[in-house]
Amino acid sequence: MRITVFGLGEAGSAIAADLARAGAEVHGYDPAAVSTPEGVTRHGEPGPSVRGSGLVMAITAAADAQKAIAQAWGDMKRGIVYADLSTAPPAFKEDLADTAALRGLRFADVALMAPVPGNGIATPALVSGPGAESYADIVGPLGGEIEVMSDRPGDAAGRKLLRSVATKGLTAVLMESLEAAAAHGDAEWMWAHLVEFVTAADEGLMQRLIEGTPRHVDRRIVEMESARAFLESLDVDPKMTRATVEALRRVKEV
Repeated sequence: MRITVFGLGEAGSAIAADLARAGAEVHGYDPAAVSTPEGVTRHGEPGPSVRGSGLVMAITAAADAQKAIAQAWGDMKRGIVYADLSTAPPAFKEDLADTAALRGLRFADVALMAPVPGNGIATPALVSGPGAESYADIVGPLGGEIEVMSDRPGDAAGRKLLRSVATKGLTAVLMESLEAAAAHGDAEWMWAHLVEFVTAADEGLMQRLIEGTPRHVDRRIVEMESARAFLESLDVDPKMTRATVEALRRVKEV
């Protein structure tokens, strides 16, 4: 199987190298001055990189995704799988799928659900779209950890973004609390406390947090207003704390 990888940055190079080690014939293209992964044939132009490939994997930022699919438009054989691994809204993936269909490409919307460094091709991934099953058939035997969702482009991207609301939002809250703790001279204690809190989390905690909020919303608003004032006294901008207060107020209005 010949596979083309568009984008040889941190994620693309790790995935391309793993594919090559697994026995695939891997070709790559990246206009940036990045290193070429071992076992990958690098091309100076996108066209030659896709000729003869049964799968093209675009591992780019969403801002470059439309350019990526257009850059070798006339050289991609009809019927091949075109997989976009960028993080973007479902509607964006639907547009890419429509573009791919004009050329007769089988589009796969691939959502990587864990960091690529350290995982490479084995990074857990969700995939949807008309080319989802074919993508899994190609990449799975080469070491991919893939869950096929549906034949609708955007389903995989949507699920990843729903998860991102929680994971990236939690990260922002943790960072704000650690910044405030450092300003108060409690950084070491706060770090240990948060590690204990996160590692002890289970479904029971989820239920207490979610189901307990409507019952105790008035008290929680007062508590978080006090936290906001405290952070301001430490010269820490309480962006996430303010947002929490507003979210609690919306709960109260329901």
